[in-house]
Amino acid sequence: MRAMEMSAMMVDTVSDTKDVVGGDSGRRGRSASRWVNRISFIVLVACLILLVRVLPVDRAVQALQGGVDRLGVLGPAVFAGAYIVAGLLFVPGSALTLASGALFGLIWGTAIVSIASTINAALAFLIARYIAREKVRRAAERNRSFAAIDQAIGKGGWRIVAMLRLSPAVPFSLGNYLYGLTSIRFWPYVLASWLCMLPGTFMYVYIGHLGAQGLQAAGGGSNAVGVGKTVLLVAGLAATVVVTVYVTRLARRALSEQGALAAAAGSGYCEANGAATPKSASLARVVALPLAALLVATFTAAVWSKQDAIRGLFGPPTATLQEAYSGKSDDATFDHSQFDSLLRKHVSEGGWVDYEGLKADSANLDAYLASLEKAPFDKLGRDEKLALLINAYNAFTLRLILDHYPVKSIKDIPDAQRWADKRWKIAGGTWSLNQIEHEQIRPKFREPRVHFALVCAAVGCPPLRAEAYTGTKLEAQIADQTRYVHTHERWFRFDSKSGVVKLTKLYDWYGDDFKQVAGSVLAYAAKHSKELQAALDAKKPPRIEWLDYDWRLNSRENKP
Repeated sequence: MRAMEMSAMMVDTVSDTKDVVGGDSGRRGRSASRWVNRISFIVLVACLILLVRVLPVDRAVQALQGGVDRLGVLGPAVFAGAYIVAGLLFVPGSALTLASGALFGLIWGTAIVSIASTINAALAFLIARYIAREKVRRAAERNRSFAAIDQAIGKGGWRIVAMLRLSPAVPFSLGNYLYGLTSIRFWPYVLASWLCMLPGTFMYVYIGHLGAQGLQAAGGGSNAVGVGKTVLLVAGLAATVVVTVYVTRLARRALSEQGALAAAAGSGYCEANGAATPKSASLARVVALPLAALLVATFTAAVWSKQDAIRGLFGPPTATLQEAYSGKSDDATFDHSQFDSLLRKHVSEGGWVDYEGLKADSANLDAYLASLEKAPFDKLGRDEKLALLINAYNAFTLRLILDHYPVKSIKDIPDAQRWADKRWKIAGGTWSLNQIEHEQIRPKFREPRVHFALVCAAVGCPPLRAEAYTGTKLEAQIADQTRYVHTHERWFRFDSKSGVVKLTKLYDWYGDDFKQVAGSVLAYAAKHSKELQAALDAKKPPRIEWLDYDWRLNSRENKP
């Protein structure tokens, strides 16, 4: 379905619902129907707002944008190709039109969809006229409005097609094929279709673009727009909708005068397989919105019950990196010596853990975990706080593995008992591993290098250091971790000849964190690779590929 169809349907709904039934009983029925629809509309809006807040929609958009970015110049071509194929197969294109605004922006999104929808219309026209004429003719015979449309096109030519594109009497994909049976010539049809599909295309791309901007703002991403620009975007969208609906009304009035909608007058919006009767169409309008509200409410309830698992499909949430703590302290420190001794004893070079030995020594680990509960967090300086949180995260992860040992991977542990399990105690608070990382570290320390220090007990993770982090040595320790990651092929590979850099998935999952500090993932990685920096300086940015993330346990048995 082309974008313009929905705006036409919105206009139709206002007028079509006036004469469903007559008399007092009709008025009472209409009044009850209006109240049901109002309540259903409120439920729909409430559910959609809740879904946007619960679902990682911003992460899904970022993932799509990342995929498009990695395709480079092929990205728009691939998207346009998918749009064309979808239209030829009668797949509604509204969602793709919205997506183009989110992925490519207002101008490029409009251009890509405009070209793709025009090519789609042209191909369907040619298929109907020269390849599958008999099949399309049989479909046309089942459409009650087509005869009137065909007659009107015979008299008005491209002008009727132009008005039909502004206010279609048949669905977009079907119409493309049906027009191939009319007397209109190919190039006037293509030109009229292209020009008159632009208003609807622009409106839907605008909605998608504005939605993406809103999601970035809600997610706290670095590309979030300010209030002033948001107001301008909303005002521009409102003006676009008003103009589009007005033009649609003018087109429908002109079509009625030409007789192109005569066959459809008694049946409302024509269906692909024949127009519905007035009674069945009225019934459909009465139950459509309540049924949609019921389905969306059921889906929302299901999503709410599984929100943690769904969020995990799209990676971690976005966060705005900022420094929440000063570097000063009350000379308070925290003793990590017990954890330091455990790490030196049970972790070998490269971060490989002797879990059998650690399990036998678990009493000392538990004693350290108990001490974290009493840590004087508020009295600690900035570096002492961050060292405490990193050590706590890593120690809790070790305890989690021991709770389920022997285990081949941390992912073998049930979801509810893994990163989202709110059981770990620090300084009087109880948090999950997710909360420690995404609520206590990332938004309160402008330090993306923490991703090379936090360890998830997997081979693909940065190595677990054989020592505890401390406030006095934190900068040197994190710098060493970052250097280690960028000098080992498990996490970083750059081939200047092929123009490809292979990065750990950490750069993919937490890309926005690195962008906030360096402007781009490549710019951040280049801080730790002279060869990569030289390529960027020479204006030859390499293509990014993501290394496979090995989720096997980081045990000594899995050491290469």
